[in-house]
Order: sequence, then structure tokens, then C-alpha cells
Amino acid sequence: MAELASVAWPPAPIKTERLVLRESEARDRAAFVELLASPEVGTYLGGPQPRDELERETPEVPGRRPGTFVVDLDGAMIGAVMLDRRNVGPDGRIRPEAGEVDLGYLFLPAAWGHGYAAEACAAALDWFGGAFPGEHVVLCTQSANARSMRLAAKLGFTEVERFEKWDAEQWFGVRLSS
Repeated sequence: MAELASVAWPPAPIKTERLVLRESEARDRAAFVELLASPEVGTYLGGPQPRDELERETPEVPGRRPGTFVVDLDGAMIGAVMLDRRNVGPDGRIRPEAGEVDLGYLFLPAAWGHGYAAEACAAALDWFGGAFPGEHVVLCTQSANARSMRLAAKLGFTEVERFEKWDAEQWFGVRLSS
């Protein structure tokens, strides 16, 4: 399976009913810092990162790498969707020799509860399915994260297993490509 970096990146912006998924720009830096420093966003991710460190270490144009989409609402970043090839989940992953493509997402708390994550993730998964036909996508989240669990089900992920890691029960699911 080809790496994400092997496709033309960035793709043309992806437009949904309300959102645009696009490459990161310098104007997104403050929103990236806010995302990673947010106690609410960090609840199931090991906690927020220190804002002073983020201010020092975040590049001028953060998140600029294949597989990372900025989620834009009316010209402002409200979140990010990431498709990364890496080894996440339990030891007996689906393709442990290659690493699966993992779906990740972060949204500013003000954007929660409006369906933006579902809309953005569905659009990113549709793009991925076109670029990499037949490739499965996995998702790993804490089972205590009720919002993330609902989103996984809505996006068509099915549970593979649950396991303990980082002092919490983790949920590992897969979305089979068509």
C-alpha cells in the first residue's frame, strides 16, 4: 500500500455542505495552539499541552503534512482531521506489519455538538477511499469518550476489540473500504 505522501498533496480543497477541508496555512497557527492547549480537547488525550511550550514550538504553518486537513468554517479553522499511517491500537492489529491508516480528529470546544466532526471526517474518509481504494481505516479512542464512540459508529467503524493502555480502556475499530 502506498504511503499518504505518495498522492498529490495537498488535494484540492474538499467542500461539504458547511465546511472546507484544506491544507494548513499560517493563519491557522493560533487555532492549532488553542486546540492542543485546551483542557476539554485534551481530556481523553493525556491532558492539554502547556500553552507556553506550544507558542514556542508550533511552526509558523502547523499541521502541514500529507493526511492532515484543516477544517474551515466560514474562513476560520475549527478543527483538524488527520489520516496517519501508524501502529495504533492493540498488539494484534489488523495489519501490524505495515501499520494501518488511523483516523484522528480534534475540534475546538465551541464547534462541538453541531455535527462538524461527522461531516468533516466523512469527507476525509471519502477522499481517502478514492485515493486508496480497498484500504481499511482504523480508529482508536478511549471507550469513556462517549462523543468519539458515537462518531465512530456514525462513520461506520465496527469494534475489533477493547484493551487497556494509558491507564484507561481503549476502543479499537475498523472501517472496511468498499
